[in-house]
Amino acid sequence: MVKAHKKAQRRGSQSSGTGMRRGSMSEISEETTSETGSPTRNGKIELNSSKGAIIPTNDYESKKRAFITRTIWTLVMIAVFFVSMFAGHIYLIGLVTAVQIISFKEVIAIANVPSRARRLRFTKSLNWYFLASTMYFLYGESVIYYFKHIVLVDKVLSPLATHHRFISFTLYIIGFVFFVASLQKGHYRFQFTQFAWTHMALYLIVVQAHFIMNNIFEGMIWFFLPVSLVITNDIFAYICGITFGRTQLIKLSPKKTVEGFVGAWVMTIFFGIGLTNILMRYKYFICPVNDLGANIYTGLSCNPNPVFIPRTYHLPTFLPSIVQQVTFAPMQFHILVFATFASLIAPFGGFFASGLKRTFNIKDFGESIPGHGGITDRMDCQFIMGLFAFMYYQSFIAVHTASVGNVLERAITGLSPEEQIEVVKGLTKYLFNQGIVGDKVLECFNAQMMKR
Repeated sequence: MVKAHKKAQRRGSQSSGTGMRRGSMSEISEETTSETGSPTRNGKIELNSSKGAIIPTNDYESKKRAFITRTIWTLVMIAVFFVSMFAGHIYLIGLVTAVQIISFKEVIAIANVPSRARRLRFTKSLNWYFLASTMYFLYGESVIYYFKHIVLVDKVLSPLATHHRFISFTLYIIGFVFFVASLQKGHYRFQFTQFAWTHMALYLIVVQAHFIMNNIFEGMIWFFLPVSLVITNDIFAYICGITFGRTQLIKLSPKKTVEGFVGAWVMTIFFGIGLTNILMRYKYFICPVNDLGANIYTGLSCNPNPVFIPRTYHLPTFLPSIVQQVTFAPMQFHILVFATFASLIAPFGGFFASGLKRTFNIKDFGESIPGHGGITDRMDCQFIMGLFAFMYYQSFIAVHTASVGNVLERAITGLSPEEQIEVVKGLTKYLFNQGIVGDKVLECFNAQMMKR
């Protein structure tokens, strides 16, 4: 009995000590005079002196700080976005590249790494190597496609452009061989899981973001419009949901409602029609990139895509209508498709991200943006929307005509040097006969040919 009494005393002293340690970690004020277990005036938590327990208090101040932080960083993101867009296409491409890299880093980081596998060499290095080789291939494809007239005639860049795909394949094979050589017994499962996880991240983030960059090259409107539609849909889904939302939409996101989903769809269509009417008036938005140094002040010049030119449509005679014809640009029809995809399909990119976060039991992908989580949390719907915008544009809107880059590519890769000279000779004679070049140019060219 005496021993049991002594043990009880020791337990009591240990619990008392523990309670004091908890109090110091919580930064409890010793000058508070509030009742035991009640919130203090400064919003901190207070210790229950009788039991040594920590009682949660009013979190109004913390929510206020979080709201202020979130608002400030929202304004910062909006400012960076518009400054980059108006500064020029090259700055916007840099912004998309930064989003690619940070999103890849966040997705790779959420995979659980066993403690015994953290000492493995080259695991992280291989992840970044595959990212670099993938971006080299994708960016090279875009630069060669949109700037053939510059790349193919340059003495240094021409060999790289001609053999770009083989060089990219070689880079990937080097990484693949290095991965196989680095396999270690006892870590096979972890290493192959990391290999698969890396490739999934490359496909879902880097490849899809690459098409967003291609949208910028095709014209600023094909980048700005899809991004704006997704953001608008997200805002109206929240407003409609809290206003008259009742029916749960999907279990992955319990706060999403059917009413908010449908209401946001309708509002996004109206917003898209209005925004399209404004953007179609400015060539800076509708012209493809032909000068990477262009910005909102210098502008761009081009022959507008027919989709932006208003047309007159005659209504069927069997329709009882006072109006017999209507005039609008075909883009007004296409925007209905864009807005519908942004409202009904793109949100599933967010649901996919929610399921992924639930799988790893995390709230956000990272902390890149204070108050918002990670970059991936803000871009989950944008990736799939950008991919759709590119595919839809190439399938139904793009006008495929001969360009200087295409002609040069055909001549350089498909003709022998003698045939290339004949093409130049014939083109020079044609320009002379049309009065575009003078006789001195023709004489100089013929003199050079005689020296051969």
